[in-house]
Amino acid sequence: MPRPAPARRLPGLLLLLWPLLLLPSAAPDPVARPGFRRLETRGPGGSPGRRPSPAAPDGAPASGTSEPGRARGAGVCKSRPLDLVFIIDSSRSVRPLEFTKVKTFVSRIIDTLDIGPADTRVAVVNYASTVKIEFQLQAYTDKQSLKQAVGRITPLSTGTMSGLAIQTAMDEAFTVEAGAREPSSNIPKVAIIVTDGRPQDQVNEVAARAQASGIELYAVGVDRADMASLKMMASEPLEEHVFYVETYGVIEKLSSRFQETFCALDPCVLGTHQCQHVCISDGEGKHHCECSQGYTLNADKKTCSALDRCALNTHGCEHICVNDRSGSYHCECYEGYTLNEDRKTCSDKCALGTHGCQHICVNDRTGSHHCECYEGYTLNADKKTCSVRDKCALGSHGCQHICVSDGAASYHCDCYPGYTLNEDKKTCSATEEARRLVSTEDACGCEATLAFQDKVSSYLQRLNTKLDDILEKLKINEYGQIHR
Repeated sequence: MPRPAPARRLPGLLLLLWPLLLLPSAAPDPVARPGFRRLETRGPGGSPGRRPSPAAPDGAPASGTSEPGRARGAGVCKSRPLDLVFIIDSSRSVRPLEFTKVKTFVSRIIDTLDIGPADTRVAVVNYASTVKIEFQLQAYTDKQSLKQAVGRITPLSTGTMSGLAIQTAMDEAFTVEAGAREPSSNIPKVAIIVTDGRPQDQVNEVAARAQASGIELYAVGVDRADMASLKMMASEPLEEHVFYVETYGVIEKLSSRFQETFCALDPCVLGTHQCQHVCISDGEGKHHCECSQGYTLNADKKTCSALDRCALNTHGCEHICVNDRSGSYHCECYEGYTLNEDRKTCSDKCALGTHGCQHICVNDRTGSHHCECYEGYTLNADKKTCSVRDKCALGSHGCQHICVSDGAASYHCDCYPGYTLNEDKKTCSATEEARRLVSTEDACGCEATLAFQDKVSSYLQRLNTKLDDILEKLKINEYGQIHR
């Protein structure tokens, strides 16, 4: 809106000091305007698409006094990619020094953004009674050239056609041909309109269409800006999209407020990620969780579980693989086996000779073992030692004629009829009656018979001895075959 010209020209020095005279400390409080947000050291929080920034630590500069171009909470905040269009009022009511303040405000916001083809793209729409697109979203891809282009913008003329400016931005600036990203990219489209007057055209319908097309509108009012018009242009919620400053002299301070608005907080740095092990920043305020070596990410994408190295069948355990809580594993053996020094293979107790079996050790399929006895022996109650079941059957009894078993471990010798057991309880001698009969019938034959019997007895004893040796060798051979 046009403003009445001053009665006389200000001296040069006073002209330079004029913005300082407009600071709010020297100006009286304006009449309260419902729906406006006045500039303070902190602005509204919780705008869509971002999280509230953490409070600055003691001694840190407040958001309103941040250094130009320095991101608030360095290392924590990174601007999210935007297609951002500034719509600035340059009608005659905005004096040259005030318009310079507006351009500084725009440059300060650019300083807080990550500019680039894959990051934020910026365009500027300049308006008064006419509308001019100063440069499109695809024009500049670095901060330096972008700020230089902003510095070259000049005011237009009289009039405040805010509705036409929004329509032009929607039709010509927020298009793919002009450099805006495709809707499928999910890059937010944001417009910031700065004005100090009342629109001279209709803004409610065009602003509604712009918002319906996906453009998020912020309205910044200065000095005599119309509250109702600002509210009609801005997106909901109004308390987060409508700002007011009393003079252009302090509009630059709003740059820090928009920095917070466009900030994508890094939850990995803030410690709000809830990852059990490792948080990985993906940029744009996004992150994902990963797990330490030996662990795998669970379905909740946050917690971790130890890898089942045993299930992978790469463990090398001969018998049993056991997962440990640390994400590692160890090998164990079946019962009756012992883990070898390589900590992977197993040896059975029978082969190790630690089984304790008196006669024979037999490995079971379950990994255990049991003891058995040689033929003619029986396993004792201790399941390890053996006792003779029938010593007569062993053939090692030493009886000359007959071995009579008296139980599991006892026996005695007996003789054929006509013979009597000698004192050694093993050999036999013919009775007197038998000798007499032999002597009477044929003395020569008797002697020959006795000689033959003695010879047979001698052969039998030697044969028994040999049988005992053969039996022992057979047992040893059988034992060796079992343990091969």
